[in-house]
Amino acid sequence: MEDFYPNQRWVSEGEPELGVGIVVETNKNRVQVNFPAAGETRQYALANAPLRRVVFKPGDTITDTNKHSFTIDRVQDDGELILYIGSQGTLSEADLGDVSVKHGVNDRLLIGDVDKPDVFALRRITLAYDHMRRISPINGFVGGRIDLIPHQLYIAHEVSSRYAPRVLLSDQVGLGKTIEACLIMHRLLLSGQVSRILILVPDSLIHQWFVEMLRRFNLWFHIFDEERCAALDDSAPEGNPFLDDQLIICSTSFLASSQKRAQQAISADWDMLVVDEAHHLAWSLEKVSPEYAIVELLSQVAKGLLLLTATPEQLGVESHFARLRLLDPERYSDYDEFINETQDHKVIANIVEDLSTGKALKKKDKALLETLFGKERIAKLAEKGEVGKNQLIEDLLDQYGPGRVVFRNTRAAMSGFPNRKAHLISLVAETNQEEWVKRLAKEYAVDKELKINSTTKQQFRFSEDPRVKWLVALLEQLNPEKVVLICRSKAKVLALEKAMQKLSSAKVGVFHEDLTIVQRDRNAAWFAEEGGARLLLCSEIGSEGRNFQFAHHLVLFDLPVHPELLEQRIGRLDRIGQSEDIDIHVPYLKGSPQEVLVRWFHEGLNAFEENIEGGNQIGELFNKRLEETAMAALSSGSSEQLDALVADTAAYQKELKETLANGRDRLLEMNSFRPLVAEQLVEKIKAADQDLSLEIYMIKVFEHFGIEMEDLAPRTYLLHPVRTNSTAFPSIPDGGIAITFDRKRALSREDISFISWDHPMVTGAIDMVLGSGTGDASFGVLRGTEDSSILLEIIFVLETAGRQGINVDRFLPNTPLRVVVNHSGEEVTDDYPVKLFNKQLIPGQVSDLIENETFVDEILPDMIKNATEIAEQLKEKELEAGLKDMNHTLDHEIGRLASLYKRNKAIRPDEIRTALEQKNELTMLIGEARIRMDSIQLIREENR
Repeated sequence: MEDFYPNQRWVSEGEPELGVGIVVETNKNRVQVNFPAAGETRQYALANAPLRRVVFKPGDTITDTNKHSFTIDRVQDDGELILYIGSQGTLSEADLGDVSVKHGVNDRLLIGDVDKPDVFALRRITLAYDHMRRISPINGFVGGRIDLIPHQLYIAHEVSSRYAPRVLLSDQVGLGKTIEACLIMHRLLLSGQVSRILILVPDSLIHQWFVEMLRRFNLWFHIFDEERCAALDDSAPEGNPFLDDQLIICSTSFLASSQKRAQQAISADWDMLVVDEAHHLAWSLEKVSPEYAIVELLSQVAKGLLLLTATPEQLGVESHFARLRLLDPERYSDYDEFINETQDHKVIANIVEDLSTGKALKKKDKALLETLFGKERIAKLAEKGEVGKNQLIEDLLDQYGPGRVVFRNTRAAMSGFPNRKAHLISLVAETNQEEWVKRLAKEYAVDKELKINSTTKQQFRFSEDPRVKWLVALLEQLNPEKVVLICRSKAKVLALEKAMQKLSSAKVGVFHEDLTIVQRDRNAAWFAEEGGARLLLCSEIGSEGRNFQFAHHLVLFDLPVHPELLEQRIGRLDRIGQSEDIDIHVPYLKGSPQEVLVRWFHEGLNAFEENIEGGNQIGELFNKRLEETAMAALSSGSSEQLDALVADTAAYQKELKETLANGRDRLLEMNSFRPLVAEQLVEKIKAADQDLSLEIYMIKVFEHFGIEMEDLAPRTYLLHPVRTNSTAFPSIPDGGIAITFDRKRALSREDISFISWDHPMVTGAIDMVLGSGTGDASFGVLRGTEDSSILLEIIFVLETAGRQGINVDRFLPNTPLRVVVNHSGEEVTDDYPVKLFNKQLIPGQVSDLIENETFVDEILPDMIKNATEIAEQLKEKELEAGLKDMNHTLDHEIGRLASLYKRNKAIRPDEIRTALEQKNELTMLIGEARIRMDSIQLIREENR
């Protein structure tokens, strides 16, 4: 580990475009470096900071803080700072002015420290691939371990294309709001538009979010609670634990219950705030809950905001308004005005629906369209056919819908959902029925945390339990199909596992909250294997964050009281993309409290066969009565109370469905999914998945760094670190790691890492090749040509300084510029393509050339000078193209926003202002882009 001291000069090996940095501050485990040229400050962990010390050498010319030139004669290290000594005196490293590192790769060449041509080729292709992935329109979308669901990708694309997006994601249950939010965050993080994210969730969902981010998107969020905060109080920057990490998850209730932690979180400066289950944030015109209050304060300091809720506005306009005012308090400041405005959307929705279905426009609707878009355009609508109609629909959705701030897709509008088949199994014990009813009543009470002899530890007799005997028979009947069983607790899972080992020969896996992530991966993988476990026993919390869509049988061994929890259980299998219908098996003992739950869910809500919407409201209204009914039925044996509850529930469910149907915001739903845009994204990602370039590239990288690869299956390997050191690929454990380049295999095997251009192993490999000097100086012999000459191949990199939050990569990412010159300094790039060098270059001895003084002092400098001048000309062409692309794109975006702003109040004024500011900033950044000599290869041609 290097010693860092203030005012030392360092460069980032992973981000050389930042220029020379100055150490600002160090503490016991971090170093802070300011990069003046880029206007950026970075913090690095001392143990593995990717930094290289800048030390200039005798003969170099540098400048001091007054911009005076200083030629170095001698260099002296005083232990902390470097002293440069010359004819003008002594210049301390602390007094250096604006300096850059212009030497390096040619120094290696001149001392004969060269790599073989194949290593130079690895660097060359790495630069090309780095450029390609940065400028790709699907950057950030290809790496998720997800099915390619069009509506999810459309929302992620639309939202992540905005500056500091502030939106409400309100898709129905099972449509993937969490995936949409993850895609948005992933893309914004990879593009550098955000770096600090805070996710607030209910306590029960903390683990689910952690797993989703890690297993699906390789993003490691840190879970914050009081224990972690207390441990960081003394060591965190400025004494604020929330400044210790960039990506944080914590519960909303944790911040709402601690004024100290809430204030620390508020002062931590977030690029994005994400709030799940936002409908739980209680707000009314009269009263504000503590949870809502802390989210409101955080939303005011966070640049971007994502609110997630499956509860639409139809279930409470006031609470819906409360969420919208978090997104844009200026736009949504008056509740009465908001109520009046929503009525206008219904008229536009009817017009859009008529246009979409080919119905003739009503006279009043045509008149309204003529008022909005002009008589001429509407008159020519018929002759323009489908193109004109579709453009009119797009403009209506853009300009008059609420889709700038709210996205909502419904199951009714989507395809791909399975049917549910409920199998309700009423069981009677072979002997001692009353005893078993009492035993299961006690189990029910413990599950519901009711105080019935709660001091007695629960004892399970599952080897004799009628439900377990039925389960054994079911497995035999369904053999060889897979079965997922979900129950209340880890204790039940372990007791069931023990009983099944005794009663059945079927292989059984377990999945609960006390297993490590690695153990869960392995158990889930074993369940997914064709010859693996047939039964997977899951606890309530242990099943969160996992989708077992390859299984089609679900056993609900017990039932929760709350409808949302039941829907969450069924949602492990019932998700978009499920290939078959789902059989839901519900065993219950006749006369037990579970029978009451079964009847209520099935007869009152039809919850086993239909998706429940508004489950939270249903639970709040009926749960207490349900618990009382369950215990009353047990003591009296009467069903009258249950019959009344079922009837009341069914009536309420019918009324709720009508409310939802009448209140559907069809305009909003239409604006939340544009199939054409989505399909283009899907096709591009599929093409990237099928392209073998990444796999071929990573195989070369692994071979170079000594990683042994063992074939496991098509496009799937086991990696072993053999002769590499511990710093190369630290993500590969000593025992190896399984990887796949196949999305389908990755979806069925969560224990295998899915490798894409977005994966940290790939981006880390690119950074390692480019940051470690691999292949930046090379010598080779080119045989089989007609000439006998000396060639010089130089790869320059055109790079911008970059700014936090400014995505310059989509117009001008780090761009490699390849130049080949002969010994006369003439450009011959086109005569010597990359394929020729890759095929015919072989290693050779460079010593005879670098020992030739004439070559070193005269010919080589002229070759480098001429190559640099050619690169400068190429630079101007790239700058012109980048500026043209940027102006075309942003002028279109700014014009669209300005047009929308006249008609759609959902457009925030700061969106237009920010777009204009970004255009000015990008113009400056692109204009100031500079070239850097990245790598150099000297070549001797031999015609024999």
